[in-house]
Amino acid sequence: MKVYYIIPASSKVQAMALWPFVIANTSLRNRGVSMQLLRHEKIHLRQQLELLILPFYIWYIGEWLVRWWICKDPNRAYRTICFEREAYINDEQKNYLKVRKAWSFLKYLK
Repeated sequence: MKVYYIIPASSKVQAMALWPFVIANTSLRNRGVSMQLLRHEKIHLRQQLELLILPFYIWYIGEWLVRWWICKDPNRAYRTICFEREAYINDEQKNYLKVRKAWSFLKYLK
């Protein structure tokens, strides 16, 4: 997995997974991306692969739009997307991807 540091330092976004890469904030270039953040993005890469990449992005954006329409808060909408919930809850577990079952993100739909 290759990490590219191209997100502007002024952005609130630290990193994002865009198959097959991780795009990171330029402010992280000198100190590097934390292992927890890398695990978080690797979980997204696995989710993208499971959904054959393009459907992942369609689902992600669609779920965000629905949740944003319901709660009227874009940050809350982002944090409650099933893909994000799985990644945030499990990004501290060093071997999560080794034990993770396929389509595990479905458990985080609510």
